[in-house]
Amino acid sequence: MPFLSLPLISRRSVALAPFGIVMSRAATTSQHWALLSDTHIPANAEDSYRGFKPVENLKTVAAQVAAAKPESAFICGDLARLEGLPADYEQLKGLLAPVTDKAPTAMILGNHDNRKNFLAGFSSSQKGTQSVQGKHVLVVDGPAVRFVFLDSLLQSNVTPGQLGKAQRSWLSEFLKNSNDKPTMIAVHHPPDDGDGSLTDFQFLFQIVKPHKKVKAIFYGHSHVYRYDVMDGIHLVNLPAIGYNFSDDQPVGWVDSVLTAQGGDFTLHAIGGNREKDGKTVSLKWRG
Repeated sequence: MPFLSLPLISRRSVALAPFGIVMSRAATTSQHWALLSDTHIPANAEDSYRGFKPVENLKTVAAQVAAAKPESAFICGDLARLEGLPADYEQLKGLLAPVTDKAPTAMILGNHDNRKNFLAGFSSSQKGTQSVQGKHVLVVDGPAVRFVFLDSLLQSNVTPGQLGKAQRSWLSEFLKNSNDKPTMIAVHHPPDDGDGSLTDFQFLFQIVKPHKKVKAIFYGHSHVYRYDVMDGIHLVNLPAIGYNFSDDQPVGWVDSVLTAQGGDFTLHAIGGNREKDGKTVSLKWRG
C-alpha cells in the first residue's frame, strides 16, 4: 500500500511570518500544512464570478503559501471552473508552480472537475496514490498525522457527490489495517444531508466513527468557512479561493500546524468578509 511519507520535523517553535502566526511548543512533532479549496480555475484568466477573478485570487494565494513555506499543501476539490477542461488544468498547473515547486501538493476532485483530464495533467505529481477503481485516492503519512484524501466526484458539473461502495470498502479496510496514528480525512463534498452534499455521508460516518484515530474531516464545496463537531470528529469547512457565494463569507485559505494532539488553523482572507483574517482556531483531537 504505497503512500507519500513526509519527513520527521520536531520543533520547539513555529513562526509563520509574515502571516502573523507565532506558536511556541515544547519539543512537539508538528506538520505545517497549507489548506486550500475551490480554486475554480478557468482557462480564460479574465473569467470572473461575483466580481472575483479566480486566476488573480490564486496568484495571490500561491504567493502567500509559498512565503509561508509549508511542508505540504492540499486543495480540497473544484480545481477547475466548471467542467474540468484540459486548458483549465494547464492554467492551474502554472498558477500553482510557486507552491508545487517547493512542497508536495495533494489535489482532491470536486464536482466541477474531470477525472480523466485532471490525471492527464497531474498524475505524476500526485504521490501516495491508492488502488481504488475509478477514483483518485491518496494517503500522505507524516510524523504527527496521516491524511487520507478521498474522491467524491460523481459526475462533472453535477452538484452532489458520492464516495461509492468500492471507495468506502477500501477506506474501511485501510482504517482497520493501519496503525493508530491520528488520521485526517479530506473530501470535497460536505458530509451532511444537503441536496448538493455527499450522498453516502451516513456510510462514511459508520466507517470512521469507531476508529478513534480519525480526528477530523476537511471539506469544501459550500464556499463557507466554519468548524463543527460530530461524534467527536471535527468537521472543518474550508473557504473558497475562487469566489464566495455570499458576502458574509471570506475568500482565502487556511494555514495549519498539526500535532498528534490537535491543530491550530489560521485564516488568510484575501477578499470577501475579512473579519476573521489572521485569527486562529485551535482544535483538540478526540481521545
